[in-house]
Amino acid sequence: MAAQFGRRLRKGAVTTAVAAAAVAALSASQAPGVTADDNGRSTAADAQPTPDATAGDNGATGNSPYYTDLPPLNTPSPAPTDGTSTTSPVESEAGIPATVLAAYKKAAAELQESKPGCNLPWQLLAAIGQVESGQARGGRVDAEGTTTSKILGPQLDGNGFELIRDTDNGAYDGDSAYDSAVGPMQFIPSTWAWAGRDGNGDGVKDPNNIYDASLAAGHYLCRNGWDLSTQGDLDSAVLSYNPSRDYLNTVLSWLEYFRKGTYEIPDGTGTIPDNRSDGSSGSGGSNSSPALPSTPRPPKPSTPGSPSPTPPSTTPPSSGTPTPPAPTTPVTPTQSVDHLEDSGTAKLTAMAGDAFTEQISTKAENAAGKGVAKVRIRFTIVGDTDAVFTGGEKVATALTNSSGVATAPALQAGETTGAFTVRATLIGRTVTGPDYTATVTQRVADALVRTSDTTLTCTPGGEFADAVQVKATYKDAVADKVAATATLIKSADDATENDKGPYFKDADGKTVRTLTGLTTDADGLLKLPQLYSDDTTGTFVLRITTAGGATIDVTLTVAAAETSASPSPSPSASS
Repeated sequence: MAAQFGRRLRKGAVTTAVAAAAVAALSASQAPGVTADDNGRSTAADAQPTPDATAGDNGATGNSPYYTDLPPLNTPSPAPTDGTSTTSPVESEAGIPATVLAAYKKAAAELQESKPGCNLPWQLLAAIGQVESGQARGGRVDAEGTTTSKILGPQLDGNGFELIRDTDNGAYDGDSAYDSAVGPMQFIPSTWAWAGRDGNGDGVKDPNNIYDASLAAGHYLCRNGWDLSTQGDLDSAVLSYNPSRDYLNTVLSWLEYFRKGTYEIPDGTGTIPDNRSDGSSGSGGSNSSPALPSTPRPPKPSTPGSPSPTPPSTTPPSSGTPTPPAPTTPVTPTQSVDHLEDSGTAKLTAMAGDAFTEQISTKAENAAGKGVAKVRIRFTIVGDTDAVFTGGEKVATALTNSSGVATAPALQAGETTGAFTVRATLIGRTVTGPDYTATVTQRVADALVRTSDTTLTCTPGGEFADAVQVKATYKDAVADKVAATATLIKSADDATENDKGPYFKDADGKTVRTLTGLTTDADGLLKLPQLYSDDTTGTFVLRITTAGGATIDVTLTVAAAETSASPSPSPSASS
């Protein structure tokens, strides 16, 4: 239906402006939460660009063209029950090729496990796959999910499109001069470099594989702690993929359509859309061959009655006639960046499991040392560490502000201690950038207290009735997972291990008077094993220490059991 609608507009006696207005109106009528303003322009409720989707943001696709065909106005019927396909336009557009559909559902299921708070519906992946590539060009994929031929967007050389110079040496798009969007979800190489995922478990992250691309798109949409079950976060996530309000409306229309009903169809039998946002044909038709990368279009022919364009003269100008200056291509903000430098980032240190209190700030400057606004900085965690940015990712991007400064999301320390590196790079060009060293220290406690005030006593050769338990805190907060050591020492003034008195037992039942490798639990509690004693009586000291220097001495007493005094014999009765 969408394709037919587009063809009727082209065949009818209407102008391009009228056609565009009609498509915009249809988009507004179908997109959930979409209204029209006083001038008839469509708007989406709560669809405000986020810091990751503002002017100058290339999104996941580098603002590459996308399919603008809208779903049919009719609600899709339920899936056929006899296994046969349908030729109805409504049914054909509701069907999704089997392998492509499986990839979307698999990716959504994995995101539900790894990021349950994101609430990613597989229908959103299907909506973006429809708009970006017509479901991998109607499901033209092999058994492993890899497209049978590459799906490439136009060369992003600034000629009618964004200017993104090569970032992958042509590895994905075959172009060592400029980048192009690649694969069924149309990732540009610089985005795929950090967002790429291995969705089919073959050990390769391939943007041309629908399983890999779907999982990558899912993670991309689940960044920044977004909850896609809320309209505002859903809008923000889609706008981050492509910061266009028309794109948002188109995706939301397909999302709503697929939520109403869809089913799988055989691979390679899907319908390819007709119309693209750059005005080119989508090479529609269910059996059409894959479209080639777009090339710059020739000038439009003149309309009847208008003067024909004059071809450029090949005659050299006569002497004395000034030569007009050659047209120049405007320099983009990204092209003007000369280098990146630190912007006052403080020392980055955090205890294992804690959030870093300081954030990384990087400034983009031109050759004159002036800050460059509205360029994207990528921050990548490098090294043997389980630290992540807020949201659980190893890579984050941020847009520079009016002063040219971009601030990375907060870092969250994992359990691996030691130093690691956060590398700042400019997206779209290779320039000098800073590396930041961050350090994760071991968990510590600064205080230990017993959880009971019961006196700990034992008879010679017996065992203590009560176990020793202490609680660790750090700055009055629970200190969990803190390493500790317990030693039976000779006295409070002599920390030498005692060789008599109370003791623990190892796994073989042998006497042990020092325990290492202890760790407080999630509540900061540490409960020691059963204590025993030899035949030595007296007062003994158990010392417990933790990483960070917290110490407590526990008094243990070994004494013979008290016995009742025997009654004196009564004096003999005198005779």
